[in-house]
Amino acid sequence: MSRSVDLFVIGGGSGGVRAGRIAAQHGAKVMLAEEYRLGGTCVIRGCVPKKLFVYAGRYAHDLEDMAGFGWTVEGARFDWPTLIARKDQEIARLEGIYRRNLVAPGVEIVDGRAEIIGPNRVRLVATGEEIEAGHILVATGAHPALGPAIPGAERAITSNEAFHLPRLPPRILIQGGGYIAVEFACLFRALGSEVHLVFRADQILRGFDEDVRALVAQEMAHSGIVFHTGQTLTGITAEGGTKTVTLSDGSAIAVDEVMLAIGRLPNTSGLGLDAVGVATDKVGAVIVDADGRTNVPSIYAVGDVTNRINLTPVAIREGHAFADSVFGNKPWRVDHSLVATAVFTEPEVGTCGLSETAARAAGHAVDIYKSQFRPMRATLSGRETRMLVKLIVDQQSDKVLGCHVVGEGAGEIIQMAAIAMGMGATKADFDRTVAVHPTAAEELVTLRTKSA
Repeated sequence: MSRSVDLFVIGGGSGGVRAGRIAAQHGAKVMLAEEYRLGGTCVIRGCVPKKLFVYAGRYAHDLEDMAGFGWTVEGARFDWPTLIARKDQEIARLEGIYRRNLVAPGVEIVDGRAEIIGPNRVRLVATGEEIEAGHILVATGAHPALGPAIPGAERAITSNEAFHLPRLPPRILIQGGGYIAVEFACLFRALGSEVHLVFRADQILRGFDEDVRALVAQEMAHSGIVFHTGQTLTGITAEGGTKTVTLSDGSAIAVDEVMLAIGRLPNTSGLGLDAVGVATDKVGAVIVDADGRTNVPSIYAVGDVTNRINLTPVAIREGHAFADSVFGNKPWRVDHSLVATAVFTEPEVGTCGLSETAARAAGHAVDIYKSQFRPMRATLSGRETRMLVKLIVDQQSDKVLGCHVVGEGAGEIIQMAAIAMGMGATKADFDRTVAVHPTAAEELVTLRTKSA
């Protein structure tokens, strides 16, 4: 006789862990299966290690800036193996916290793969045991896309492997213009690598505000990152420790590592979704309604596997909403319409709401307020860098439709701005807020002159 649970969660990333923990706290009997490590992409090979690497790179800028403030630093050097070892220690610590957070409310953890074999039935692959489940939640996340097959593609790495390289590559070529590609380009450059960024479009960060895209690209180029626009990779060869990349214009670039960062695809292969009739889209993403429910009533999905807004905090909110709604008798839905995000480039980006282009395309008559300036820190350090603050305001309602910040602390600033925007803040609300001086964030409440 098979065992039974109220909820079986497939995937131990942020969304699945939150759903399983909250459901168990509501009294549900929960089992969760994860075939790799608890924490998912974000904790193990995504946001967390990336931000640690970003911090490492920013210390290089700090060392440069210190001289302007009277400091003399001699003999400073960077050691890649130390960073890797300390990163691994922190990831192991966080994984332990995830495990304890599941065990505490009574979630049974299966360290292995699980497959769906029926609307209410799951098989544990390692043992063959079948589990009856009142509800099944798919929270398996996504993986790096490899794109069209090119000769020698097996010689390239993705963001997964970038966190485990045995040495800092002296030269690296990254394919992609999205946030993962530009973040890695910036952090590798800050740590001392020669960086080439290859992308098909004529500008980075498609979908972001045009002023944001332009300033980040300008700052990246100023740092020494070499852009190859309108290009794709056509082949990778290797001889000794050198990899030679051929581009679509026929040129060749010699580097030590090649990284592909051209998007991510949902992890739905081999889950058994087809066998039970769960609908997926053309890239394999699970199709769900506003409550996260698939077309099979007992099966739900949250996070990147649904390919809606692929951000860890969104997955966490979706998992929490699912657990509260299904097991806590407290139904609610995640509002995907206004989600703030940060891009940890150098300089950093924080953005919430509509870009200027998107606002106009949606039919809004808008006023644009923006300021580009040299941050206070750079006045003494002498570093050539700029900061941007921009507001998109609806002319009719005065409501702030978009807020965009480029510069140090942009991610921290945009979190607070998102609260105000979520409450429907108008430009007048921003204007009557007393500024905190001297800060970069005060620009948000002191913008008075329309630029468009």
